[in-house]
Amino acid sequence: MSNWGAWADYAVAEAASCIPLIDTVRDEDGAAMIVNPLTALAMFDIVREEGEKAFIMTAGASQLCKLIIGLAKEEGFRPIVTVRRDEQIQLLKNLGAAHVLNEKAADFEAMLRETMKAEQPRIFLDAVTGPLASTIFNAMPKRARWIVYGRLDAEPTVIREPGQLIFQHKRVEGFWLAEWMRQFRDRLGPAVLEAQKRFSDGRWSTDVTAVVPLDEAMARLPAELAKPNGKVFIKP
Repeated sequence: MSNWGAWADYAVAEAASCIPLIDTVRDEDGAAMIVNPLTALAMFDIVREEGEKAFIMTAGASQLCKLIIGLAKEEGFRPIVTVRRDEQIQLLKNLGAAHVLNEKAADFEAMLRETMKAEQPRIFLDAVTGPLASTIFNAMPKRARWIVYGRLDAEPTVIREPGQLIFQHKRVEGFWLAEWMRQFRDRLGPAVLEAQKRFSDGRWSTDVTAVVPLDEAMARLPAELAKPNGKVFIKP
């Protein structure tokens, strides 16, 4: 049994669950080392193994999607991402996204169908679910894989045309990093080292909204957390 006490002066942790950091990794990157970087590497492996160059992601401006876009650009893959604000479009294209679609735009569904027809993506990495994800999955080609790893939208998630699961061989599945870490223990060490190398040489970086001193946390956290697209850290 492990006793992790996030707010304790001391804590006992399992050695196998600890990640030694190399000296060239910033504290901010080290604090954000596990979930997003390892998920990015693990899920991009799925994209790579599928063999299709195009794939689609929701929550395109998230830290995780930005990391995956960087991986994809290096290897010549073509990420298609959805966002909610026009000002995010050019930023993500500069990072390497092939297409950035604003889900709030009046012509979103038409642009989505056009993009699906042109790019034929088979992998859909989804953090949102709900009506948006249902729309995307419905527009995807045969043998599409909808991989759900989050639920940012609390609305019901509908399979618009269940017949696609039968006749077009589409499928819906989930991704949980903890399960991946248990199932692919041989990949964990190399993935941790790869993530640290990327943070060290500048290929990856953590978007930081603020580093808040502990004694200012209660006063400042609500306002800092309300800002979009960055991590907020508490520093002793």
